[in-house]
Amino acid sequence: MSMRSQVYEWTGSRTDTGGNALTATQAGKRISVFIGGYGNNITKPAETTATQFVVIEDIATSPSAFNVAHATASYRGLTTSNGVSGPRAYVQVRINTTDYFLDPDNVGNDGIPGAASPYPRSINFQPCFNLYPDVYVLPGQVFDVLVTFFNSAAFAEMKCFTKYTLYDGPDALIANKLLEMGISINPGNVDWYKRTLIQSQSAPAPMA
Repeated sequence: MSMRSQVYEWTGSRTDTGGNALTATQAGKRISVFIGGYGNNITKPAETTATQFVVIEDIATSPSAFNVAHATASYRGLTTSNGVSGPRAYVQVRINTTDYFLDPDNVGNDGIPGAASPYPRSINFQPCFNLYPDVYVLPGQVFDVLVTFFNSAAFAEMKCFTKYTLYDGPDALIANKLLEMGISINPGNVDWYKRTLIQSQSAPAPMA
């Protein structure tokens, strides 16, 4: 297949793929959900080959809520400590060595809070953030998704989710062409460009 949608879910407590279980000591540290050594990991950094193009369409991490300091030990199923329910987690996208989400002074920050883009989503936790425009990973680039949490009492609740579409072969060439044309890259526009090429080739030659 030359165009396929993929989803990656990371759970900090998983150890079945060789990673270590997340602990409270990782609070405040950036952790790669792909190769960070904690939770379920893959065997090598996520990257595109010379004939691939990736469009990251959604990211999310464990939700949090803020309560008064004397709140109960649990709120909507989240562990509460010092007025914070949940891990107070953030998610960041990195392309090569550049963070995608930046402060106004162009310095990378922790990223999007789980309170704005929660995973898993439920009646209690709905998103108010939409990853638009999508993040483009060009051929030959390395990409990563990083999570940071600050409430060490809720480390066991850490999860992360990312959804992306991988364009390979001819579809990657079309994705690059759409990028040059300033057109959003999505399956619908890739199919539109294919139809345009077919129609132009099948059109009758102009009369002399």
